[in-house]
Amino acid sequence: MRMNALHPAPGSKTAPKRLGRGIGSGLGKTSGRGVKGSRARKGYSRKNGFEGGQTPLQRRLPKFGFTSRVGRETAEVRLGELRLVEGAVVDLASLKKAGLVQKRMKRARIVLSGDISRAVSVSGVGVTRGARAAIEAAGGSVQV
Repeated sequence: MRMNALHPAPGSKTAPKRLGRGIGSGLGKTSGRGVKGSRARKGYSRKNGFEGGQTPLQRRLPKFGFTSRVGRETAEVRLGELRLVEGAVVDLASLKKAGLVQKRMKRARIVLSGDISRAVSVSGVGVTRGARAAIEAAGGSVQV
């Protein structure tokens, strides 16, 4: 096989429409764009959700929901991930060092997911009720 002998499969490549090449082509004069209006002009682009001037759906529906600013800077750490922390003390700095929490986070919270086998001392980090019970059952302690 030679590089100059390579060709796409027959029928896989179709020629593009040649617009504006006379009446007989069927795509002459207005070139399939209709008559006048913004869509007939060059450079036209319709906004997402545009409904022809009718108030769009996203504006007809009511706003809802709430995003907590505290939630954006609070990381969630699973109980099973604490095995990656070196040392017996678990705080925000040790969680960041272990790569469990992003550097931009200002708070962390340990949730009950997975299990813990060694005793750790948790301080300065939020702990859920179930995670607290699991940590204390493993011989660890939680300081608020």
